[in-house]
Amino acid sequence: MPPAKKRPRAYDLNRTRTAVLAQFDRVRQAVAALTEDQLAGPSGLGEWSVRELAVHLTMALGRVSHELESPEPPGTKPQLTLLEWPSSTAGMAEDIAGDTREQAEAHPGLGALYEETADRFGRLVPAGDGDRLVTTRAGTMRLGDFLVTRTVELVVHTDDLHRATGLDIPYDRQALAACTRLLADALADKAPGGSVEVRVPPFAVVQCIGGPKHTRGTPPNVVETDPLTWIRLATGRTRWADALEAAQVSASGERADLAPLLPLTG
Repeated sequence: MPPAKKRPRAYDLNRTRTAVLAQFDRVRQAVAALTEDQLAGPSGLGEWSVRELAVHLTMALGRVSHELESPEPPGTKPQLTLLEWPSSTAGMAEDIAGDTREQAEAHPGLGALYEETADRFGRLVPAGDGDRLVTTRAGTMRLGDFLVTRTVELVVHTDDLHRATGLDIPYDRQALAACTRLLADALADKAPGGSVEVRVPPFAVVQCIGGPKHTRGTPPNVVETDPLTWIRLATGRTRWADALEAAQVSASGERADLAPLLPLTG
């Protein structure tokens, strides 16, 4: 009998909304400091320039606003759950790249684009009901769940922007926490079980992978790392073997090998 999956973690809509806006503002300030030469440089993400990466970051909020300006999709149940979202992003790179190029061509002024995006999001995204359905590339989701995925988009691409430009961009603590927890929970959902404990202090501890489950004391199989390393592993920015070699992650026990399960996103 397969291990039972745990009940999904609950997120407060108002706190998530605040975190999304806070992280977006940090990115806005960083982008405003970039020179034209920096914007024209490589982002490290395929053929994207830094400018295209900066434009793509606005789409994390813009997609939410667009959906709230549109009629609610039919149905009463979402087609996609929060924990299904990370794996649902596979195979979407070409469509996302095309939309990003179109957005970049339509908005030559980054300052105006960021200001308009933040104002529109703040005006349209409600501070209460998270059950409204919105349409995503992979299917309909609850608004509250979709907002949590925006913390992943913002935190992951903030890190991309940092690595491409060298800018020290701070992270909103709640945004970083939500991103870390969602990706940790997605791992536990992908490989349910209790033989390995994955620790990402101070935000997440999950158990995963089928096999003998510990009942007391220190578990025999433990993986531990910091939030940014975990996020890079979960999204394919860092390889498991490289993180181990660089001592960015510790793994003890014969089952403490997450390489076959990573990355979690497409």
